Amino acid sequence: MTPLAGLLPDGIASALGLAPAFRGRQVFRWIHRGIESFAGMSDLPAALRSSLDSRADILTSRVDSRSESEDGSVKLRIRLHDGAAIEAMSLQDGRGRRTACLSTQAGCGMGCAFCRTGLMGLVRDLAAHEIVEELLHLRRETGDVGTIVFMGMGEPLLNPGPVAAAVGVFAHSDGPGMSLRRTTISTCGIVEGIRRLAEEGPAVRLAVSLVSAVPGTRAALMPVSRANPLPALREALGFYQERTRRRVTLEVVLIDGVTDRAEDAEALVEWAASLGVMVNLIPWNPVTEIAFRESPPQRVRWFKERLEAARVPVTERLRKGRGVNGACGQLAVIEG
Repeated sequence: MTPLAGLLPDGIASALGLAPAFRGRQVFRWIHRGIESFAGMSDLPAALRSSLDSRADILTSRVDSRSESEDGSVKLRIRLHDGAAIEAMSLQDGRGRRTACLSTQAGCGMGCAFCRTGLMGLVRDLAAHEIVEELLHLRRETGDVGTIVFMGMGEPLLNPGPVAAAVGVFAHSDGPGMSLRRTTISTCGIVEGIRRLAEEGPAVRLAVSLVSAVPGTRAALMPVSRANPLPALREALGFYQERTRRRVTLEVVLIDGVTDRAEDAEALVEWAASLGVMVNLIPWNPVTEIAFRESPPQRVRWFKERLEAARVPVTERLRKGRGVNGACGQLAVIEG
């Protein structure tokens, strides 16, 4: 059976041998209108609909569970065809607008000390159709989505082909029609991946989980920094900005007594000095399996004011999804 969700119209037509080729566009449109069976594709000939039932899959995954928090955030646990499971979030802002937070891998092999997903280890990469199916499930459960962030489970820049293919599907005018400017890839700092993104695209926004600009602190918290040290990461971001002319978001997780110290603030001011960045402060979200503490509000406020005094653009991320263990660093499927 051919999975269709990760294919563009021409790809659908080619994979299924459809003639005339516009049949691929028709199938593509129906998939992204939320139709889950070929029988509902009313502008296709009956014989073709019947044939497709035995040749192709619209969805290869299913929703195992749905959890909703008081802030309107919805978390889906999605079961993949081979039994692996992932989580995806629909986050709602104060105006009712929704952001889809999508996973790119089942589990994660980066081992960041503050992130629950890392406790799973890496199960496997997701295929393009599995990434796209996350959005299809979320839209069915929560309605239209205006923004997409690849900030769920996994490291997007270590699964570049399927992520780029999914972005292409999301951006297609006959599908979700998502603006690339409203799509963000978040990385823990894969230097070669950042350079490849600058040279090859897709032309989405980039966020980097910096956490700390103190080399020893970052190395202790993020094993990725051993092969991707801070000087090389900074050089890669400079290259990215030179090529794309786009601002980068630096994500800084504030952990009490670990990354919210004066030396962290000063190092960050110096590290970001000549880069075109926005610093996004993220108070650490509690995880029962990890013995850190979130920075107290007064410390977050002090840290933010220190950056503002140094003229570093800074914002504080709203706390969304905590009620369902769906906030930054809380996603995981740990099964006994």
